[in-house]
Order: sequence, then C-alpha cells, then structure tokens
Amino acid sequence: MQKQLIECVPNISEGRDLDKIHTIANTVETVEGVKLLDVDPGAATNRTVITFVGEPEQVIKAAFILIKKASELIDMSKHSGEHPRFGATDVCPLVPISGITLEETAKYAQKLGKRVGEELDIPVYLYENAAQESKRVNLANCRAGEYEGLPKKLSDPNWKPDFGPAEFNDKVASTGATAISARDFLVAYNVNLNTTSTRRANAVAFDIREAGRVKREGNPITGKKVLDENGEPVRVPGKLKAVKGIGWFIEEYGIAQISYNLTNISITSMHKAFDETCKAADERGLRVTGSELIGLIPLKAMLDAGDYFLRKQNRSLGISEAEKIKIAVKSLGLDDLKPFNPEEKIIEYVLKSKAEKKLIDFDLSSFAEETASESMAPGGGSISAYVGTLGVSLGTMVANLSAHKPGWDDRWEEFSVWAEKGQAYKNKLLALVDEDTNAFNEIIDGFRMPKGTDEEKKARREAIESATIYATEVPLLVMETACDSMEVMMAMAKNGLQNSLSDAGVGALCARTAVYGAYFNVRINAKDIKNRDTAEKLLNKAKSIFNKTLATENEMIALIDKKI
Repeated sequence: MQKQLIECVPNISEGRDLDKIHTIANTVETVEGVKLLDVDPGAATNRTVITFVGEPEQVIKAAFILIKKASELIDMSKHSGEHPRFGATDVCPLVPISGITLEETAKYAQKLGKRVGEELDIPVYLYENAAQESKRVNLANCRAGEYEGLPKKLSDPNWKPDFGPAEFNDKVASTGATAISARDFLVAYNVNLNTTSTRRANAVAFDIREAGRVKREGNPITGKKVLDENGEPVRVPGKLKAVKGIGWFIEEYGIAQISYNLTNISITSMHKAFDETCKAADERGLRVTGSELIGLIPLKAMLDAGDYFLRKQNRSLGISEAEKIKIAVKSLGLDDLKPFNPEEKIIEYVLKSKAEKKLIDFDLSSFAEETASESMAPGGGSISAYVGTLGVSLGTMVANLSAHKPGWDDRWEEFSVWAEKGQAYKNKLLALVDEDTNAFNEIIDGFRMPKGTDEEKKARREAIESATIYATEVPLLVMETACDSMEVMMAMAKNGLQNSLSDAGVGALCARTAVYGAYFNVRINAKDIKNRDTAEKLLNKAKSIFNKTLATENEMIALIDKKI
C-alpha cells in the first residue's frame, strides 16, 4: 500500500523577528516522521510561509504544536503588515501529496480544527474543501474584516466559528483566529513591477485574476457600480481561471507587486500567469521586471515553464533538467529580488534526504574510486547501465547541436523530438545504475535471513529466489533500454550534424557495450534461478535483444565508415 503523505503550509503573522520565526517553525520536527521543508519570511508582509510534510496523523500533531507556539509568541494586537490576516497562525492548509485523496485530507483538517478550537481556545474557521457551509469555502469571506473586524465577526451568529470561542476575549485579542483547510497544491507567486503604485498594480491584478473587477458605469474607477437583478455587483471577469490576485507595495524592495495565488496550476500555470501579466502591464505603460516564488513548487511546474520558453525561442526541449530549470528561472526573473536556489524551492529536491546518496550523485572520480574498491557493488551491471547512459547522452548531444545549427531553423522541432527521446533513455539508464546495485543487495539480504526453523528456511529460499529473478530482470531492462536507445544515434548518423558523425558512432558503441555487459549479468544471474521456466524465458528475451543489437551495430558501423 502506498504511503500516505500530506503537506502542511501554515502562514504565521510574523515575518521580521527571525528568532521567533525559527522557534515556531522548528517545533514541527519534534514530531517523529515530520520533515520541515521550507521557511519563507517576508518583512513587508510581516508574514512567514512554513512548509512541512509527513503522514497525516503526524502532520496534524505537528500543526497543532506549531499553532500553539505561534499563539504564545505572536501578539496580534501589535501586528501590522501588507498581507490580509486575522490570526497568529493566519491560515493552515493541508495538501494531499501521495496516497491520500482531498476528501480524506479534509477530514484531517476538520480533526485539527476541532482540537485547536477546544484545547487552545482559538476561533477556527474551516474553508475550501474542509468548509462546513458554502459561504465559508472562500478564504476571503472567512477573513473579511481581518483582525480588526474580529470583534464584530465573532458576535455575528452567521459567522460563529466552526470551533473555539465565539467572543473576542483577552486571549483571542492576542491570538486572533485561524483558518484551516484542505486544498489542492497552491502556488503563491508574486510578479514584480517597475512602479511604486499599488493602484496600478491592482489594475493589472484585476485584468488577470478570475474574479476580475466590479463593472462600473462610465469611469472604470469612480463610476457607479452596475448591479444585477438581485442587487449584487456585476463583475467583469479577468483573463485567467484558478487565479486570485491583489496589488501591493513592498517596502523592503521599494516596488509594487502583484500577489497571485495560483489555485490549480494545471489550469493556469506559473509561466502563463507571468506572460499574461507582462502583456497586461505593457498595455498600462508598466513593465514586469521579474517575479518571486513564495514557498515551494513542484518540479513539473518548473520543467513545464522551461519547455514553454524554449519553444518560444525555437530551441530543443531535449536538454537536461538542470538547464530547463535555469531557463525557467531566468525567463521568469525568479532571481530578480534575491537568489533562487532550486534545491530549496522545488519540493522534490527538498524531499530528497541527504542520507540517501546514490551512485549517480557521485562525481566521476568518486564513482571510479567506489567501483575500484573491494566492495562488490557497483559491479558490471551498474557499469553497463552507466556506459549506456554515456552513449545515449552523446546521441542526445548531436540532436541538440543539430537543432541549433545555423540554416536548419526550420528543422529544430525534428531534432528536439530526438533529443527528448534521448533524455528519456538517459534518465531510465541512470536510474538503472543504482537499481542494479539495489538488486544485488537484495540477494545479499536474502542470504542473511535466519534459517533456524522450517518456516524461516522456506521464507529465506523464497526471498533469495525472488531477489535473484529481479537481479536478472534489471540487467535485462538495461539491455532493452540501451538497445532501443541506438535509434537516436542511428537517426543522428543519417540525418543529424555530419561534423558529429564520430560522436554518434561512439554513442552507438557505448550502447552496444551496455547491451553486451548487461547480457553477461543476465546469464550469470539466471543460472541461479531455481524455476528454470522463468530462467529460460529471461534468457531467450536477452538473446533476442543481443542479436538485434549486433545487427544495429553492424549497420551503424557500415554507415559511419561510408560517410567518413
């Protein structure tokens, strides 16, 4: 069963006192299994976004501890800042990451809200997917009037908190209220403008955000509001769905920003919001100078942005992940106000434990030293996968060079497709470098199992057999992937940059070596499989791949010999 993981993104109303911020944030790691991912303070907003992940029960326990500590250290009666707020822990959304639905996450949000209200005596409003009634789905409704409006709000029967006290007592005067929710992954994203005018920033925000602006008669700013038959203001919708936005002035940077919440990046991506903002700003005589990411973002969103801007430049998409991220950062101006470190801002990178160092994380020298040591791993299987990685990397290089060749501008997409294929093969082979070693270690673990009783002996035999089959399947997959990858080198030898013929040839020879080397591993591991029918099936498939590789190799060498 897949492990359940949720993310919690509390926003606390303190962005200036770093001692307080880190004291509050660090409480979450007192709960075993919870990992603190990011702490992102903002001085002008006087607000900090904290991000942590873990299994649901542990996360809501950590969230409770954080909310408690924030209520002890933050006095809302003395708070001021640019961002709307009404509590020491202003909002505390829970976000499903893996193995759990949004509906299940909402139940945990409700459980957390009940505990905060009953044990901490803090008014709690449930919003978004945790909301108990429709008017509370929208956070803006729950937080309307902000902290200053809480005495009136709490006394209104229609806005009685879901949990906690419904009176503005001395304690609530200090803690304020907290809004708790379950929601999809939200990207908090600010776009920087070359103006100090909040009004002009708001004008652009209204052009873009889904809610748009109120329709007025005559003058769009001072004109009389247009009302519908129910007496409600008629709105002119903005350009983009699933986007909330306001303009504000950030004193620490001396500029106006548009602060967006991208509530569904599969509907409106970060790069789409950025580009449409550039257009709207330009129409109003403004210029976007860059942007700022608050909190974390999924890797896919950064790679999609990189691809988007590469297409606009008619450039190959078959470049490395790191290069795509660099293109995204520079194109979006994410380093306009402060350095942007992907290792700290991309959720998948932050989640990687430093203790989980893989072979592919070694530098070239360290990898060679590790291979040369007395340890049996990495062995021939991992080296075969890595040689195959180098081979298809050369083929991908030729594809990218061809896409960028002067005079071939009309062919960039043709070569981009081949480069993307090459990257896919490369990534698969890289993963197999470590997987071959993991498979070998599983056999060792099997042999170390206890064998004192008949049951233990049986379990040990089954574990060794299963691990041996897997240790045969992994190099077989190396063979298959390396063999298939030769299509990239063949295409480049036939149609790519002819000055790089030798590179395509070396790539093909590396792929051939990967197939041959992995074939040895398939054969030596298959001989230890007790189920001979299974062993024969694996060996027959390996032989077929080997023969196909031999034919491709001969064709490739003949082609290159002829062309050179």
